[in-house]
Amino acid sequence: MIDKERALRERLLSLRSVVVAYSGGVDSAFLALVAHDVLGDRALAVTAESPSYPERHRRMALDIAARFGFPHRRIHTGEVEQPEYRANPENRCYFCKHELYTHLTRIASDRDAVVVDGNNADDRGDYRPGRQAAREFGVQSPLDDAGLMKIEIRELARAAGLPTWDEPASACLSSRIPYRSEVTGEKLRMIERGEDALRALGFRVCRVRHYDDTARVEIGRDELPRALDSGATEAIVHAMRAVGYRDAIVDPKGYRTGSLNEGLFLRPA
Repeated sequence: MIDKERALRERLLSLRSVVVAYSGGVDSAFLALVAHDVLGDRALAVTAESPSYPERHRRMALDIAARFGFPHRRIHTGEVEQPEYRANPENRCYFCKHELYTHLTRIASDRDAVVVDGNNADDRGDYRPGRQAAREFGVQSPLDDAGLMKIEIRELARAAGLPTWDEPASACLSSRIPYRSEVTGEKLRMIERGEDALRALGFRVCRVRHYDDTARVEIGRDELPRALDSGATEAIVHAMRAVGYRDAIVDPKGYRTGSLNEGLFLRPA
């Protein structure tokens, strides 16, 4: 792992100046921290804010940047206003990342810099249509280039003192809406309120999958037995109704990454 961290630093040094796509999650936060250590003010972390970006992540991004003192800028992106994105096709992430990288490459051009993201070696086999946009804009992935895996990044982030080193992974709020169901601001707000309510009930890893007036709640495997207890299930259903859902179910399979992608490649053409 020490060799991989050295490779990361050498890779960043070779890029000379970078703009980091910085969400505040463990991958991008660690990348931003190391980039600042290696490149100083030639590394700028940029956080894109939109209705699909949870407020708690925005606070994490701001807090970490302030605590560690690396240059940070906030911008607003308009992917939710785009008809292609709102239609929520299977490649929705492409339109989101295209919007993001359009902004970031403009910033990078002004700084004679390269855009970098937090993709790591574990992301290579995932279904990630946003990677097409990254390729089109020439975005680099130094963590992946160094062969760093998620578990290694978490350990290095812990050693560096990042408070989010064990923060659960979380995609944008739109990923909670089934494909071909329109993405709207109202749905995103309901999802965010629902997941905040689940965390208030003490669940650390959770998702609210939005099915019109029904919430399908996924809870992390370690916490799932408690969620399936009758008293806790009743509390979850009550919480979901309080944020606007007519009903809710707790998925007995628990949380799994990209559950809305299940069966995606099995559909007939």
